[in-house]
Amino acid sequence: MRFNVPRSRGLRTMLAAALLTVATYAAAAQMRSDHPDSYVVKRGDTLWDISARFLKKPWLWPEIWQANPQIKNPHLIYPGDVVSLAYLDRVAVQPGARTESPVNAVPLAEIEPFLKDLRIVSDIANLPYVVSLEDGRLRAARGQVAYVRGLEGAPAGQRYLVVRPEKRFRMAERSDACCDVFQSQDLDARGRTGLDDSLWSNGAYASTSSDFLGYELMTQTAGTVTRGEVEGVKATTLLLDAEGRDVRVGDRLIPVEAQPYDLQFFPHPPKQQAKYGRVTVMAVADHDKFGGTRDVIAISGGAREGIDNGTVFSLWKRGKAVSDKVASGLDRDEDFRPGGKSVRVPDEFAGHAMVFRTFDNVSYALVMSSVKPVHTGYELKHPDATY
Repeated sequence: MRFNVPRSRGLRTMLAAALLTVATYAAAAQMRSDHPDSYVVKRGDTLWDISARFLKKPWLWPEIWQANPQIKNPHLIYPGDVVSLAYLDRVAVQPGARTESPVNAVPLAEIEPFLKDLRIVSDIANLPYVVSLEDGRLRAARGQVAYVRGLEGAPAGQRYLVVRPEKRFRMAERSDACCDVFQSQDLDARGRTGLDDSLWSNGAYASTSSDFLGYELMTQTAGTVTRGEVEGVKATTLLLDAEGRDVRVGDRLIPVEAQPYDLQFFPHPPKQQAKYGRVTVMAVADHDKFGGTRDVIAISGGAREGIDNGTVFSLWKRGKAVSDKVASGLDRDEDFRPGGKSVRVPDEFAGHAMVFRTFDNVSYALVMSSVKPVHTGYELKHPDATY
């Protein structure tokens, strides 16, 4: 929730006296039954946390607070402010001393320790790459040198990120089934999968169309160019000068980004609801298939689906089709009989996730809360979804 506190005394009085009827109704409809009567904002709080004390759905705070004309900026609330319920469950804010900076929605510093520096690109074949390491090492780290091909003309002092291709994401859009098929393939040091792609190339999965979503790159470290290609030398010298992961032959280089993440995130529901089976969990960073709270997940939707940073989804385990052993007359030790009846059971709620980095076809989200492990293949729905 964004609670902005007017700066003039007149507006403060107005805010303390009453809020709009529409905001009153919205807040009352979403209030937690165990909400406190008041709460004093403390340093380190986030609007998500404060909202969760009052609302059943903390991601709805913009809809409630932005409906109030007295609240000029729904993104400002300060330590020392008192958030309280008064006047028929309307929410009011009593301003404090205003001696500290305002509380953020979900500040980058709050979640940055859990984020993985991942990104999506459409091509890796044309990126500069590490061809060798100092003294013929298999791995290199800070203070050592990597030799790079593809940086012709790069001046001394130019900085680059060293990244590693981790996965290739693809989708087959299916018209004959409820859900599209998504594939996450691990890449080797050359950026290849080494797997048989015949099922995709011959159209076995593509009843409508097949779509390449992108390559996932994991940042390893950063370095600075110290020498270019001179006198027959066909490699550029890169001094690894940042803390990070190890570097190996085959790692790629991309320019350093000044600010890869937003400084804060404003949680909100998706702008549009994708068809069932279209937006799913494709991968869990640093894990095989399972994850949980504060893990990063790659999802099969991005800017082209209207997803942006701050978008909140609920995560659901898809319900399976199970044998109806009563109707089919199966014994308990029998799982299937030709012609037997099957019943699809409901999806099961797993948690909520918030998008923090968006690309055209793929986004990365942080699992904000979970009641069960999050698995690849889980469905992403509107955060208010009930089934």
